[in-house]
Amino acid sequence: MNAAVRPGIWPFLAWVALGAGFVLTALTALSIGVFVLPVAIAALIVLLRWRGSRNVTAVGLLTGAGIVPLYVSYLNRDGPGTVCRGTATGQTCIYEWSPWPWLLAGVALVAVGMGLFLWNWWRYAGRRSRSALHSRA
Repeated sequence: MNAAVRPGIWPFLAWVALGAGFVLTALTALSIGVFVLPVAIAALIVLLRWRGSRNVTAVGLLTGAGIVPLYVSYLNRDGPGTVCRGTATGQTCIYEWSPWPWLLAGVALVAVGMGLFLWNWWRYAGRRSRSALHSRA
């Protein structure tokens, strides 16, 4: 019988960071994205070589992909439209997008990624308790 391996939290968090890195690369391709991409590719290679992370913890990519849109939503929390803020020397105005599409996308991605991870975590726990019951009989 093939023994199931319980999904670990550290490999999951590593995949979360990688997912956030790839989305950050895509959204900032013309600025810092070119510097984030090599780090993300190196992290991907490390994660694929790390035996403990080649299981269901890779759903952390979805969770990480949702973190960046949540941050963009936070940055645009006063939008949509022109938002002016007073400073010590005057006033600064910027145009902000609507935060709602970013918030919905971020929450959906984080919820699906976390849900899949937790489902696999509990599924492993149930499988392990059933095998313990069968081994006692």
